[in-house]
Amino acid sequence: MRRRVIVVGGGAAGLMAAGQAAEAGAEVILLEKMQRSGRKLSITGKGRCNVTNVAEQDEFIRHFGQTGTFLHQAFSRYFSQDLVAFLESRGVPLVTERGGRVFPASGKAPDVVKALVKWVTRSGVTSKCGAGVDELLVEEGEVRGVRCGGETIRGDAVILATGGASYPATGSTGDGYALACAAGHSIRDPRPALVPFETAGKVAGRLEGLSLRNVRATLLVDGLKRREEFGELLFMAFGVSGPVILTLSGDAVDALHSGCDVTLQIDLKPALSVEKLDRRLLRDLEGRSEEPMRSLLRGLLPKPLVPVCLQETGIPGHRLGRSVSAHDRKKLGRWLKCFELKVRGHRPIDEAIITAGGVDTTEIDPRTMASLRCKGLFVAGELLDLQADTGGYNLQAAFSTGWLAGRTAAGE
Repeated sequence: MRRRVIVVGGGAAGLMAAGQAAEAGAEVILLEKMQRSGRKLSITGKGRCNVTNVAEQDEFIRHFGQTGTFLHQAFSRYFSQDLVAFLESRGVPLVTERGGRVFPASGKAPDVVKALVKWVTRSGVTSKCGAGVDELLVEEGEVRGVRCGGETIRGDAVILATGGASYPATGSTGDGYALACAAGHSIRDPRPALVPFETAGKVAGRLEGLSLRNVRATLLVDGLKRREEFGELLFMAFGVSGPVILTLSGDAVDALHSGCDVTLQIDLKPALSVEKLDRRLLRDLEGRSEEPMRSLLRGLLPKPLVPVCLQETGIPGHRLGRSVSAHDRKKLGRWLKCFELKVRGHRPIDEAIITAGGVDTTEIDPRTMASLRCKGLFVAGELLDLQADTGGYNLQAAFSTGWLAGRTAAGE
């Protein structure tokens, strides 16, 4: 008789796991609590779906930090080139953009979802939407099925692919943590990842909507440099967001939760050394000596930043270039290289792109995604304590761990 595999969760990892288990010969039942599968996947990447990245495997894994080594086995079996070939063979042409990020050529995330759902259906998977799982059936240390809406569904293996706790409106409400915990697993503190910062004071609010490109952002924890990133950031009413902020957010969230002092330093002129910037300022002040500083600074800064700069440096906006002292010029240079914002918090987990924390990876066999605590149970995707920077890394991990869980749960 064919093995029956129950997949809980119809996101990236769950859809991949279900289809692979079916193709490996198993009878597969996919249970999704929302009214359709792939809700979160359909809005990821601002609706464009950054499915993976073309980085080499070692570099790819480095983006996951300390837990990245867990993914060596999954990536050795199913990696970015495999995912690209898979999607393109199912009618989703892909393009590679800046930073090695891979997107559907259409720029539409729903195209990826449609292709996956169509493939799962054609593979013979029985999909049940609006079917939230209430409980795992565990007997003598082995999972034997699930209870779903009062119904008992028996199976030879269960794959938990419920996602994390971010974007709860898409179904990612952290249900899988309780299910995994009941099966004997430890849960590493779930917390927001790839999330905007909330900053102290009114500066960010005054700059709301302003996007800065090609800046260097440095995260200080208790006055010491923790990490820096180069790229784009965006001012919001509550603080800052954008690619560099999201990349720095993992370190910031952990530091804030530990009670540390967190500061963001923005280098607005990263291409210029302190000395070169000072010479540039001197030339501008001499060459435009009869202009007031509020006008002169427009050559260095976006318009909304000018009054902020003048206020924070204490230089009057009406002061003429020729009247700026060497002391004030040096002060201005320091501000341009080190515009500081005090980080007082982060946005809530339901606004985070992904969830950090989750099922402890030391309790999962990296060769199979099988639980080391409960026989017949497999865990894949964001439910695991795996999180990376933006750039397609997290989705690839979901697809790869889902692929591996599906094949091995089917008995391959």
